[in-house]
Amino acid sequence: MSDHALELLDITVTFRAKDDPGQRYTAVGGTTLRVGAGEFVSVVGPTGCGKSTLLNVGAGLLPASSGQVRVFGQPLQGLNRRAGYMFQSDALMPWRSALDNVLVGLQYRGVAPQDAREQARGWLARVGLAGFEDRYPHQLSGGMRKRAALAQVLALDPDIILMDEPFSALDIQTRQLMENEVLALWAARRKAVLFITHDLDEAIAMSDRVVVLSAGPATRPIGEFAIDLPRPRDVAEVRHRPRFVELHTRIWNVLRDEVLKGYAQQLEKAA
Repeated sequence: MSDHALELLDITVTFRAKDDPGQRYTAVGGTTLRVGAGEFVSVVGPTGCGKSTLLNVGAGLLPASSGQVRVFGQPLQGLNRRAGYMFQSDALMPWRSALDNVLVGLQYRGVAPQDAREQARGWLARVGLAGFEDRYPHQLSGGMRKRAALAQVLALDPDIILMDEPFSALDIQTRQLMENEVLALWAARRKAVLFITHDLDEAIAMSDRVVVLSAGPATRPIGEFAIDLPRPRDVAEVRHRPRFVELHTRIWNVLRDEVLKGYAQQLEKAA
């Protein structure tokens, strides 16, 4: 078995414009990114640079124009069934209770109904939602919905967890609570995590490694930083450590110019 859970090898993704098939836009160009088994890797970069595109390629939701995806050493064919995906927006079904949302994936997997309910209840308890099993999404706070979505992903026991800015809509206090909960659950099971975020503080506080992407078009990695802060970590407390500040400065020195380029591009499009 490969030491790498997920490998994106020389990936290029080019889109054709709907209104003009002859016009093309290369979102990702020649990018190689690896996530080791049990490793927590965050990807940061300017808005619109292609972070989510890479995640979708790793999930098998979007075919690369060129390059190869490997999962534990094997070429990916179709959907990545060893991965769970936590989206930026809630993927909860509004007509299902929290419990029913968590157990739906287990049902699709063919788990016996009673076993599926017990496993779903167990995961809701692990993410702090014991007693809220019968609540519907509209009856839950934003943080509680994120907890339910996290339980929904983890209940399937994926070997790889893909997370696309999952906490960006939360207030800072709820966000830090969720970040700590994710770290505690990750430490207990040590799954491979590929985490997309626009928040550099979040990336450093949670990760083993941070990868910086360039501004688009044809985004590519331009920096990679090992995060040697000791674990376990409290995401609020760790931000005050001198080593955190040092890492933040080093990474921001690489990221800053790309953010400015990305911002200029956004202004051009809006003009």
